[in-house]
Amino acid sequence: MSAELNTPVVTFHGTVGQCGGREVFLGFAAASLLKKLSFADVLNERTGAGYQRPICVDHSLAFKRYIQEAGATTIPLTFNLRECDPPRWRIERRARHGSATLCLDPTGPAVMAQVDCQHRLGYLGESPVEFAFMTFLGLSVDEEMKIFRDINGKAKGLNASLLDYTGARLAQKDLERAHPAIALALRLQEDEESPWRHRLDLGGDRTNGMKRVASLRTMQKAIRRFQREAKSEHDDIEVQGHQLIAFWRAIRRLYPDAWTQPRRHLVNKGIGVYALMSMAGVLVAEAKQTRRRADVDYFLEKLSDFCHRIDWGNSGPMQGFGGVAGADRAFELIKAMRQSAREELHGKQERLAH
Repeated sequence: MSAELNTPVVTFHGTVGQCGGREVFLGFAAASLLKKLSFADVLNERTGAGYQRPICVDHSLAFKRYIQEAGATTIPLTFNLRECDPPRWRIERRARHGSATLCLDPTGPAVMAQVDCQHRLGYLGESPVEFAFMTFLGLSVDEEMKIFRDINGKAKGLNASLLDYTGARLAQKDLERAHPAIALALRLQEDEESPWRHRLDLGGDRTNGMKRVASLRTMQKAIRRFQREAKSEHDDIEVQGHQLIAFWRAIRRLYPDAWTQPRRHLVNKGIGVYALMSMAGVLVAEAKQTRRRADVDYFLEKLSDFCHRIDWGNSGPMQGFGGVAGADRAFELIKAMRQSAREELHGKQERLAH
């Protein structure tokens, strides 16, 4: 950038060079100054803006304690200077050895995005500790988000749903073809007809209370279970989307209390979602065989025969079920309840016939 900045201006003396295929500025500054001039672009699940998880308080406080110990150090903090209008930063280059000065206008919203340093800076707003830092120069938000994913893709504790969601945003055009399970999970999260609209945990700014239930990663895995039972991996994704929304609308109708009280029930927690998605697949496969449309009425008809027999309470027969094995046990329990209901109905029909 070459445009003049408004005053006052904060200056950093350092070096401009290449980091792989990107040009960067390298410098040194106090943690308090870097904290003041930067921001973490945390994902807002309502608007879809941002891409990072909320700060982990324990993680950030642990780093604060560590960095104040004698001899403590860390790798350079990583930022990106975002373009803005009017310009808020510029690089003044000097001829020798790549030396340069970063000039930054500190007034107004911060323009240094924290690509890889959110937790290290989190509680150092008044700290004089000096850090080496590296900042990219004018990456787009998508470019910045891709680098964030590359850096943190294997990071311990990084929310898997957040990686799925940011990956989906970066691959929107080819998502349905390359990652149909994620595309369908996002359909459940975003479609106005879906009972899951804005309820899945995307790994961003979590809402406290009873709304937050299964995660995007949980739903993605559950959809694979649905596709396996329905033998629908190669079916039209639009058709699958309608089937899934119809199924969960039926579930919400049949289990209104369990749906609205997730703290006391397992219907929209991991075990319930996995097991019910498998059952949805069974019902869709049967609909194909009988050439019926798998819509809300179809699912209501099939599920109402036996759904009242299933106790989804936290203290019910599924208490203690966990992981994939627990989901499989829950699925077997659902099928057993269905079979029992069928046998009773068949018995009644035989008695009436005689």
